[in-house]
Amino acid sequence: MTLNHFRQSLNQVVLLLAFALIPLGAHAQEIETPANFAILMDADTGIVLFEKNADELMAPASMSKLMTLEILFQRLQEGSVTMEQEFHISTEAWQRGGSASGSSTMFAEWNSWVPVEDLIRGITVVSGNDACIAVAEALAGTEADFAVTMTSRARELGFEQASFTNSTGWPDPNHVMTARELALLSRHMTETYPEYMHYFAEEDYTWNGHTQGNRNPLIYSFPGGDGLKTGHTEASGYGLVGTAERDGRRLILVINGLESNRARSSEAQRLLTLGFNAFRHYDLFAEGDIVGRAEVWGGREHLVPLTIREDVAVILRREARREMEVSVNYLGPIEAPIITGAEVATLRVSAPGAQALEYPLYAAASVPRTGIVGQIMMALDHLVFGRVEQELMDAAEASDAAAEAEQAAP
Repeated sequence: MTLNHFRQSLNQVVLLLAFALIPLGAHAQEIETPANFAILMDADTGIVLFEKNADELMAPASMSKLMTLEILFQRLQEGSVTMEQEFHISTEAWQRGGSASGSSTMFAEWNSWVPVEDLIRGITVVSGNDACIAVAEALAGTEADFAVTMTSRARELGFEQASFTNSTGWPDPNHVMTARELALLSRHMTETYPEYMHYFAEEDYTWNGHTQGNRNPLIYSFPGGDGLKTGHTEASGYGLVGTAERDGRRLILVINGLESNRARSSEAQRLLTLGFNAFRHYDLFAEGDIVGRAEVWGGREHLVPLTIREDVAVILRREARREMEVSVNYLGPIEAPIITGAEVATLRVSAPGAQALEYPLYAAASVPRTGIVGQIMMALDHLVFGRVEQELMDAAEASDAAAEAEQAAP
């Protein structure tokens, strides 16, 4: 006799928690911004607290220099490039990206050689186009070839919409990214290259007799602000990729399409303040926790413990204290034998008006199959008690129907 002889049902174990879940921008309608594009993300979990047009392509301007730096940081980390290595400032870098053009520049001299560490500061602090082109030419031969590498690297990181035509963010209709991609790129960089993140927080930088301040207003005016990149062109408006950390919690903000430098600064500070003050991080389960038990059919044990293989956390609004539902779902009872590590159930975290989060659950122990006598006893148990349960449910439904009819009678 097998489990297929009986009707399977979706079993659910529910825990009610007195919180309101806020995953993936569930309360985005409660926040407004004059920015054309915006996203506010918790760096630790990747949960989005707020977004606006986050998946629409936009001109990223100098914010796309983060991709230039990502490739350089990758080469440094793997050892194919060193901080002491010097890159050449070509005519192209000097004329199109340097002081000769009057654009963002670190003032590198034509035909000079600049150490990699100084080029990093030339990009992170003063947004030097000359520094970006020097990096591009050193790593790929030409800036055009480096742009191909940038797009290819974006695909490796999972960014399907980003497309690059240069290393600097110079205006081009084919040089585009989304706000979400910039936020995810920033999260990747802070996690993967922590040893290089301090360059973004330096307040000023001097090269070739020119001292320039960091263009990121968060560095000076927002407590915990430590990065990452500003951007501005006529096509993009004023934008910023901002990061800040308080009490061990990091937020990432991307805004773009604002009308002025002042508007960019004030809006970045307002949204980050809202993120830190209105939302709180809560840990629900840790990797390896036993989160529930599932019924077993035909096994030597009647229940199998369920474990999760990743941390589960949510971001909650501080003032919200409504009920959040956490449920363990599986089609069962689950037929034995069950092997340790088998995926047998799903953890679901949901709340009214919020997008549900789901995580696979795995058997934390093996359950061997029982013998024929045990199967017969389980079948009898199922038939007897299942029938009683159904009769009780039918009686309850009949009672409810009678009560409704009595209330409706004149």
